[in-house]
Amino acid sequence: MKNFIPFLILLISAGAFAQIEIPRTTNSGTAIPAASESKTGNFPAFKLKKEEDAPSDFLKKEPKKLDFRETKNDLLTAGSVYEKKWKKDKEAKAEYKNDQYLGDFKTGGKFVELYCRDHEYVDGDKVRISVNGTVVEPSISLGAGYHPILITLVSGMNNIEFEALNQGSSGPNTAELRVFDENGEPLARKEWNLLTGAKASLIVVKNQ
Repeated sequence: MKNFIPFLILLISAGAFAQIEIPRTTNSGTAIPAASESKTGNFPAFKLKKEEDAPSDFLKKEPKKLDFRETKNDLLTAGSVYEKKWKKDKEAKAEYKNDQYLGDFKTGGKFVELYCRDHEYVDGDKVRISVNGTVVEPSISLGAGYHPILITLVSGMNNIEFEALNQGSSGPNTAELRVFDENGEPLARKEWNLLTGAKASLIVVKNQ
């Protein structure tokens, strides 16, 4: 019995250190290479597209040209009208009873475009427009936005008159006037202050 115990210990030790053979696969398919690693980490390397590499859509577009004559509310920008918050017009002076001459201008075009508005307190001012004594606009209410009027010219002198039909609810009849030729080029920018019945006039000379 004493001899059997050492023999049993020796047998267990030999079994623990015995080599176990692992069966090998017989698959002969092509090996898949491992993904390459980036130099900075363990993730697969790929190229980030820089923003400067992509063509800019903004650079492809041509700048939009503003046509002031197409803008109904403002001749300076394509945005909304900036209406000044006047509480009242200037004081109505005696000198505003007199007619006002706004100057004379020359053009070779067939027409001019007029734009007028109440540039101070919008209080219901109205005007009548005549060309060479013929009424072309019997009554126009002047608001904060520009009101367009197309005037066809005759050869020689064209006398354009603006008659104040009223003075609104405050002060004189006030307006800002802008004149453009047929190409949209500015010819004049004027203002008037008129009492009822007074006129502001300008002359446009059409060259033959």
